[in-house]
Amino acid sequence: MFDIKRYEAIAMLDLPDDERESLSERAGALLERFDILENADTENVEPLVSVLDLHTVLREDISEKHLVRDEILANAPEQYDGYFLVPGTLE
Repeated sequence: MFDIKRYEAIAMLDLPDDERESLSERAGALLERFDILENADTENVEPLVSVLDLHTVLREDISEKHLVRDEILANAPEQYDGYFLVPGTLE
């Protein structure tokens, strides 16, 4: 069985005894499954990032002309000191 009291203290929980026992059993069973994986023979197995044979579909990195502040603010209904002026939301 898994000792859950340490984790209960970290999470600042005070679990009832029956729930503590149930969680302890479930956590122990989960850790047993990880032990099986830990003991798997991975000798001569290449690491994989993904099991899918996909190639990147990202676009080519090409520099483009960026808008300058004056061009952007030209469409603003109101502006102040180089920024958009919008109505306040907090009172």
